Amino acid sequence: MVVHSVSLLEEALHLAQRHGYTIRQEWLGERGGGACRIGTQRLLFVDLSLTAQEQLQVVVNALKRDPHLAIPEATSPHLRRLLDAD
Repeated sequence: MVVHSVSLLEEALHLAQRHGYTIRQEWLGERGGGACRIGTQRLLFVDLSLTAQEQLQVVVNALKRDPHLAIPEATSPHLRRLLDAD
């Protein structure tokens, strides 16, 4: 499961980058992270002190809140399910 979470995390981070997010992977002391905007720059902070599964959830939650998110056809079924889930 850990390897699976890591590959999904990498895919989700790549998707976020393609949608204009600058990814900041930092040690945030288990505070989680999330998306924010500073001026015109969109940032996505990912807390490296979290597990891969928890980091994936942070990224997925940020992407799900993005009203301009378009999920490419090449997105894996696993990531697509996470992004489509309520």
